[in-house]
Amino acid sequence: MAQIRTRIARGSLIVVHPGVYRVGHAAPSVGATYLAAVWACGEGALLMGPAAAFLYGLIRGRPPKPVVKTRTERRVEGIETHRTRARQPGTEWKGIPITTVPATLIDLAPSMSEADLARTVHEAQIRFNLRLDGRTPAKLRRIIEGHVPVTLSELEARFLTLHAENELPQPVTNRRTGAHYVDCRWPDHHLTVELDSYRYHHTRHAWEHDRRRERAAHARGDDHRRYTYGDVFENPSLMLAELRRLLA
Repeated sequence: MAQIRTRIARGSLIVVHPGVYRVGHAAPSVGATYLAAVWACGEGALLMGPAAAFLYGLIRGRPPKPVVKTRTERRVEGIETHRTRARQPGTEWKGIPITTVPATLIDLAPSMSEADLARTVHEAQIRFNLRLDGRTPAKLRRIIEGHVPVTLSELEARFLTLHAENELPQPVTNRRTGAHYVDCRWPDHHLTVELDSYRYHHTRHAWEHDRRRERAAHARGDDHRRYTYGDVFENPSLMLAELRRLLA
């Protein structure tokens, strides 16, 4: 302990939490902050909730504060803790003990809107090939089964709003179909629509990927249409007229 006190006095050790120290620098990474929080909460502790979702890359923005699932009652300044008596499914990601991806989504479900949760689930499906078992809460199950539209951009949100306003059938959005994720699809009408913004579709890689998705749509017997930002926001009348005919 005398050596630790000496190093703290010199600044080569920095106290983060009781019994947890950072070596020699005052600007920790997000990962270091999360790891310190888990260590401060004792054996079996797991990063959870928004912090876990951020570490997995399922949500973006500013890093949420540490939230930790613990086996015993813990009160640590700067850390939100949730005690659970049952043993929780955990894993390790980037060297940090953390709830599994399915468990993280289950923890997030009560506090997230359906739209935000749908985007988070979509990201988990792409990054981790998400699979949830029969204990899935109803809110998550509705999203997994495609009953909640997933919108990943302002363009997609406006497209769906136009459909609702014009009483057109709503598509299944951003769901995996064959080898690809499809922006919008009406399975009963054998129609696939891709929404192309210049921001995401102007590179050679994007152009070639779009052609592959178009060929895949034709191979499964779908009509295929592409609509741009201008079609949706600036002059939607022609697009809507075509969709009325295709979805009649």
